[in-house]
Amino acid sequence: MLVTRINMSAANCFLSEDQLLCGICLDVFTDPVTLPCGHNFCQKCIKQHWDSNSKCECPTCKYPFYKKLDLRVNNFISEMAAQFSRSRSDSSDQQLAKPGEVPCDICTETKWKAVKSCLVCLASYCDNHLQSHLTAPCLKRHQLTDPVENLEGRMCKIHEKPLELFCKTDQICVCMLCPVLDHKSHEVIPLKEQFERKKADLGKTEARIHRKIQERRLKIEEFKNLSNVNKESGEREKADGVQVFNALIQSLEISKAELIEEIEAKQIETEKKAKAFIGELEQEISELIRERAEVEQLSRSKDYVHVLQSFASLKASALSKDWTEVSIDPPSHEGTLRNALDQLDETLGKEMDKALQIAELNRVQKCAVDMVLDPDSAHHALMISADGKQVHHAAVNKKLSDTPKRFNPSCCVLGREGFSSGKFYFETVVREKTRWTVGVAKESIKRKGIIPLSPENGHWTIWLKNGDEYAALVGSPLKLSLDSKPQKVGVFVDYDEGLVSFYNVDTADLLYSFAGCSFAERIYPFFSPGLNDDGINSVPLTLSSVGH
Repeated sequence: MLVTRINMSAANCFLSEDQLLCGICLDVFTDPVTLPCGHNFCQKCIKQHWDSNSKCECPTCKYPFYKKLDLRVNNFISEMAAQFSRSRSDSSDQQLAKPGEVPCDICTETKWKAVKSCLVCLASYCDNHLQSHLTAPCLKRHQLTDPVENLEGRMCKIHEKPLELFCKTDQICVCMLCPVLDHKSHEVIPLKEQFERKKADLGKTEARIHRKIQERRLKIEEFKNLSNVNKESGEREKADGVQVFNALIQSLEISKAELIEEIEAKQIETEKKAKAFIGELEQEISELIRERAEVEQLSRSKDYVHVLQSFASLKASALSKDWTEVSIDPPSHEGTLRNALDQLDETLGKEMDKALQIAELNRVQKCAVDMVLDPDSAHHALMISADGKQVHHAAVNKKLSDTPKRFNPSCCVLGREGFSSGKFYFETVVREKTRWTVGVAKESIKRKGIIPLSPENGHWTIWLKNGDEYAALVGSPLKLSLDSKPQKVGVFVDYDEGLVSFYNVDTADLLYSFAGCSFAERIYPFFSPGLNDDGINSVPLTLSSVGH
């Protein structure tokens, strides 16, 4: 058996791949059989070949057989083919070293990819050449690491010994001889100890880098969100622009249609008058033709009495209308066009003003904040909804502690969030109310006693009372003449510019602006729903979500 294995191993060394390939399937033999002529084939291949042909002959030399043979597997060739397949599979597990990869230092002709580097031998090994380091006792003690290049750089250039220590004084790697000869009295520690210290530093560095990555990712998200907001804002601006220009185009079309209609009406009136005159003239022409016929008939008559009697009546009937002064003036369109252009100019001016108002409201609405009411500041009689968005006056006071923040006796409430810089905007629904006050106030305003609402006292507000009396509270109430009754009031504050503006949200009209305000501290939205007034003013003030 030992001889057979040796022979087979030797045969495997001398046989080429071509000698172990089936001549039919052109692959390494599977269950090889030998024909009497000496040629070898896979058992399955030769049987299929004979089944598909009428002759039983050798596919290679065409030697004929008079019947199908009972073929037995050639175990010797079968084992050689199996060993060849295994050796080919083992060699295929190794990979050629690609550019940038560490090659095996032992391979001569074909450089296979290194799988480990030895820090003692200062060499890199592929799978085959690494085996001695995994089996030989003297080599198993060597320090192996993942494949690295420039192993010479791991040797001390002075003593040609492996770098195994770290000099903390000079902050360099040294060999075992360096502390004795060149680094006397220096603080030297094992490389592993310095590695563990630096590894902790590397952890901190990695965490710092990770934070920077996260910061940059957040910044990317910020820019993406900005891009989305910019896109949405652009779409809104385009929609607003299209709406404005469509309105202007519609005004132009209406003015053009009215101009054409007026000109055509004048033309029709002139044509109608001319047609009436033509009808009257044609009727007179017919009458004159009849009279001319009578005159001609009388001129040919010999009856003296008849001619004389008829002539008197003919002379009287011949008195017809004098047309010499009758005329029709052509219609003049110069004034019509001028009036139409003046009207168009006025209409476009109004449309432009309205478009600018809408654009301004859209601009400030972009500063909208999500506002809720602060129940800690609300007067005892004010009822605030669970979501903090509505407030109304109740007939019965709640039993609440009278804290310094709470208004008393004024029925007021502040927004929960205050502002000390920038811009903000909020909207309040005032529909069906007969009394209300809306605006902003300083955090330091007096909350006890009756305090007049005015900028001097830290309030910038407008109000409605008695159902139709609007005023800006600038000290004494300044009456506001409004074209329509606001259903929703928008409040815009530019803290840095000292501006507080109020808008009729439905019409985009500017109701009033406080300019040149001096805040100098945190300011809060300010609300008063007004007294219930026996149910007449029971509808709550409602903080509304802002729709652009």
